[in-house]
Amino acid sequence: MEQRTEETLSPYRTFSRAEWAALRADTPMTLMSEEVTRLRSLHDRLDLNEVEEIYLPLSRLLSLYVAATQRLFRAQERFLGTEEVKMPSIVGVAGSVAVGKSTTARVLQALLARWPNMPKVDLITTDGFLYPNAILEREGLMEKKGFPESYDLPALLRFLTDVKAGRRPARAPVYSHLIYDVMPNQWIEIDRPDILIVEGLNVLQTGRVPKDGKAIPFVSDFFDFSVYLDAAEDVLKSWYVHRFLTLRSTAFRDPKSYFHRYSNLSDAAAIETASSIWTRINLVNLRENIIPTRQRADLILKKVETHEVEEVSLRKL
Repeated sequence: MEQRTEETLSPYRTFSRAEWAALRADTPMTLMSEEVTRLRSLHDRLDLNEVEEIYLPLSRLLSLYVAATQRLFRAQERFLGTEEVKMPSIVGVAGSVAVGKSTTARVLQALLARWPNMPKVDLITTDGFLYPNAILEREGLMEKKGFPESYDLPALLRFLTDVKAGRRPARAPVYSHLIYDVMPNQWIEIDRPDILIVEGLNVLQTGRVPKDGKAIPFVSDFFDFSVYLDAAEDVLKSWYVHRFLTLRSTAFRDPKSYFHRYSNLSDAAAIETASSIWTRINLVNLRENIIPTRQRADLILKKVETHEVEEVSLRKL
């Protein structure tokens, strides 16, 4: 009785992997195996089967959402008697460090761009809207990089406002994972896409509601659909440590890398260092800021240790 009550009251309808895969219907597979390999991040284990069973049904659902949003937009134009430029649909992708947000965002971009009407699909990460390291160091926030307070939220909100308003081009700062900092005077130009995917740790964050009722927009206010990637804490930690070990022998070896000092660590020292960073920074951010936003997503993809999605929860309308 208790379980049935929880299911009735839940704002989500939950599907097993097999149930979700069946919702692909006749959505065609438009990616080749080698393309999937290029799209996945360093430590992910994405394959064609995962794309077919998880991301093709999601692509089909998003096509329905985008079409419905555009119909509603045109209906509002008729009501107001206005003729605005086309309104892009914005899809948010949220979740913990090491959960696979970048891979998911890139796969969705590739699939959506190959719909029959060939829409223009752009992708940005919110990393570019982090404050530069010089500011974070001055404010004592380097240990909280990735926490909500480490982002230039007004700049991100202005960017999303420009995108939604059809201003061209809207510009987003560029972040370098090599030097672990925002690149001065470098920009990604977003020029009236049909769909924009916004990927980041805290894109579903809201903050404290003002007591005076004044309007304070949140990043998620601009989303037409949002996806949260979920996994157990111990699984996330193991993925983070594995990624750290992989980077130690690849990207960290570059003398320009911010983390070059870790490239010569022994296996034991590298595991200890990665575990400490995870517990001290990423786990705190996950518990305090990221997990609390999970229930705000339209879709939750629950991943297991193999990186496969075993369960999908879709918010009821």
